Amino acid sequence: MRRLKLQFPYVGQHSQTVDFSLLLIGLLTLVMVSYQFTTSAKEIDYWETRVARVEQQRQQREAAPRRSSRQNQRNITQEIRQEIQKASVVIDEMNLPWESFFDAIEFASHEDVAILSLQPSIANNNMRISGEAKDMSVLLLFVEALERELVFENAHLLNYKIKLDNPHKPVVFLLTASWKHVS
Repeated sequence: MRRLKLQFPYVGQHSQTVDFSLLLIGLLTLVMVSYQFTTSAKEIDYWETRVARVEQQRQQREAAPRRSSRQNQRNITQEIRQEIQKASVVIDEMNLPWESFFDAIEFASHEDVAILSLQPSIANNNMRISGEAKDMSVLLLFVEALERELVFENAHLLNYKIKLDNPHKPVVFLLTASWKHVS
């Protein structure tokens, strides 16, 4: 039998740069994996301690005596009643005939009257209207026209002020008008 002469790598194939680069890539991968493992282990420890703490607090709350549970129920029911009342007021305001109100105010208003705010009061069935008029005569015409509208009654001027610092001297006003129940 003949003797085989095997040499790996062959004399022409020997490349140390490839060997070292593969070794370096392997070492970098090892470092990155170990770093990721350590980070994950720390995060797992953090969450395990947090879960244990929350569980311990829950057990302490359950073990605490059930004192003042009736007082808590009273407070809760009072809070619920207050929330229901607030929701009821909001629903009542939403159910107002807003389109009729806006139409009536639009028909009563003049181009020299600017409405700035409308504040309904469900309890009193009245609307507070604030705005600005060109002059006092235009404002009085607006109040009279609002009184003639079918939706409103008892329109009264509550407050007015003439802006003397403005060269046009407009009248800032606040009036109230009760609304009729319109179907």
